[in-house]
Amino acid sequence: MGLVFVVFGTFGAAIVAAGMASQRAAVAADLGALAGAARALDGDAVACASASDLAGRNDGRLVGCHLDGLDVLVTVEVAFTPLPGLTRVAAASARAGPVRG
Repeated sequence: MGLVFVVFGTFGAAIVAAGMASQRAAVAADLGALAGAARALDGDAVACASASDLAGRNDGRLVGCHLDGLDVLVTVEVAFTPLPGLTRVAAASARAGPVRG
């Protein structure tokens, strides 16, 4: 009976780890997009470098960045280990730019 609790607890922890990694990826993507949008007037390279820096500070890795006018579209991945020896990646995308009326 104890082994059943351990197995269910382990899988429950893996599910929670996946959910938390998904949230971390979403936060890193949102903040990266905002940082990139703040530097959009400086060009694609500067905006994406700023987005990459902020995504990295949130334990994410910028895998995609595109400047569309003054909007910045970013995709960020966050690696996590749900079970020992098993590494997975959670990804999220975000878009930020000026307010349009």
